[in-house]
Amino acid sequence: MTLLRTLLQDLPVRYTLLLCIAIAAVLVYLPFLLVAYGRLQAGYDMAKPRAVFDKLPDYAKRATWAHQNSFESFMLFAAAALMAVVTQVNSVWATAAAIGYIAARFLFSLFYILNIPILRSLMFGVGTLAIGTLMVQSLQQAAP
Repeated sequence: MTLLRTLLQDLPVRYTLLLCIAIAAVLVYLPFLLVAYGRLQAGYDMAKPRAVFDKLPDYAKRATWAHQNSFESFMLFAAAALMAVVTQVNSVWATAAAIGYIAARFLFSLFYILNIPILRSLMFGVGTLAIGTLMVQSLQQAAP
């Protein structure tokens, strides 16, 4: 709770947004650790890296999908956060949206891998709402 309070009150919003972009970039690759482990279990062939997909354990298939979805979501989040930086959004809502996105994307991957679709979908929605919040605040800040 102290870390969250520090991020919400003491750090500049711009710094928090940029930090969250960096963390989100790392989160893209987190599910891939399980994909790599699954590949080892399935007998990975470096000559045919994509051919092993059908042999992967189910958790590794879901981790692959979480990894792929993370790329798609990251692009929108990075654009939204950079919009907020460029337009100098300075609100607790922007900070909360960025931190909320990070938490939602971590939980999205976790729930995807654990095969809990309702919670996975809820976290997808939270992440999307966070992206939308950053974009709306940026557009409001930039409006003439």
